[in-house]
Amino acid sequence: MSTSYQRRLRERYLAVPEMPAPEPWRLVAGGEIAVGGLVGVGFAVHPEGGQDIALVVSGSGHGMFDTVTGERIAREYDPEAAYPEGDDLSCPGLDPVTGVPVRVAGLYGGGLHTTAPGGWTVDVVSPDWPHHRVLLSAGGGPYTGAPGESWWHVRHVDVTELRAAGFSPSGRTLAVATSAGVTFWTRRPGSP
Repeated sequence: MSTSYQRRLRERYLAVPEMPAPEPWRLVAGGEIAVGGLVGVGFAVHPEGGQDIALVVSGSGHGMFDTVTGERIAREYDPEAAYPEGDDLSCPGLDPVTGVPVRVAGLYGGGLHTTAPGGWTVDVVSPDWPHHRVLLSAGGGPYTGAPGESWWHVRHVDVTELRAAGFSPSGRTLAVATSAGVTFWTRRPGSP
């Protein structure tokens, strides 16, 4: 049996539609990048530019994406190498981090960072399970502040399965991975 507080939270989350993330966040590639059979996502740092790059793993291989543009920068079609291995759930990175182990969060476990510099937080709530809402918040979060002021419902996952949601280790990229694709938001280095 739920409490009156839990019922109010549920109603609150159900009432808020999906909305754009606030400044300084910017949606990458106009929305979800299609990746059929997505298994998980992980982050690495580009050795030359220092920006976040993402390894996206699917049943047919894995690809490396630029998280600022959404461009796929490398692709490997080997399904054997596509599944995370070991205690750290890692997969071998692709160009420009060839062979470097990249930890992957998704279908087989693991997790992405839930906080980022500047007081940013990501939460996943399921007021109408099995559907999920990904909430981005700053300064107070989704439990006390007003929607569109201190928290934003940035992604509604209702047709596909949620695989992972969270920040890169640098906190400059937010990723939401589903069984059908990945969505990135990015912010400039040094932005709040």
